[in-house]
Amino acid sequence: MSWRMVVLLAENREAYMIQCDNLVKIYKTRDSEVLALQGLDMTVRSGELLAVVGKSGSGKSTFLNMIGGLDKPSAGKLMVDGKNLFTMTQKELVEYKKRTVGFVWQNNARNLFPYLNALENIQVPMLFTGEKQRKENALELLELVGMSHRKLNKLAELSGGEQQRIAIAIALANAPKLLLADEPTGSVDKQTSDYILDIFRELNRSKKTTVLIVTHDNALARKVNRVISIQDGKISSELHARYDLEALKELAWEEGHEEYTILDRAGRLQLPSEMLEKMGVQDNKVILEFDQDRIIIKAVST
Repeated sequence: MSWRMVVLLAENREAYMIQCDNLVKIYKTRDSEVLALQGLDMTVRSGELLAVVGKSGSGKSTFLNMIGGLDKPSAGKLMVDGKNLFTMTQKELVEYKKRTVGFVWQNNARNLFPYLNALENIQVPMLFTGEKQRKENALELLELVGMSHRKLNKLAELSGGEQQRIAIAIALANAPKLLLADEPTGSVDKQTSDYILDIFRELNRSKKTTVLIVTHDNALARKVNRVISIQDGKISSELHARYDLEALKELAWEEGHEEYTILDRAGRLQLPSEMLEKMGVQDNKVILEFDQDRIIIKAVST
């Protein structure tokens, strides 16, 4: 292999922040297995601003948790910033969570210590990386999220929207390459929601941070560049928001489209929950019948 080819391959790896190939996640209980992700394929370029949408139980939060290093995949390939999350040691995983990813939760209490003021809260993550200019950096982040005037206020003295802006600043404390936001506007009013999304856009534009937002709210399509819909653990559609705003209105909630499911190596498949409800399936029991080239699934009569 020539040196030129080696350079090109390295550049290609650096172009992608997230690479998922046939990603599978199975949650096991004593009596059953739940297939949360079934063969998900996705690439996210470095510096992208995108949203992942889908109904509750579609697998989008499971996907986010695996990217954030909070949960391990069951099978497939998952690379983030050139790092293989399948082969990471515990020490490497801790370092990854400290320096590569930042998390913004819907429940901002997960990011905030109630007995510290806003300025002190933002400095907490910096203690784990040995950052020396903690106060100066925290003040800059307060300015970025428009909360400089509330730097000495504690959690109880801040509104829900103000707490969420402080939580964003905390997630950015160690300058992560990838910012993950799980329903970041789910508990705030529309005005605050618009402001938060503008923060993400400015962060993406000025610092080239890759921002991935998981949400139920398709209205934020006007604030991102690409929208991916996950349904029943796999990608069902993808739109470039700036060009497909009309189509986006129906994204992830449309009815009647043709849908595929994945049969795993053990012969198991996961049926969409909407279909099971319409069939009247109870106790996870169904009847299978073979008719020429078709397998027919019927609900058990009660």
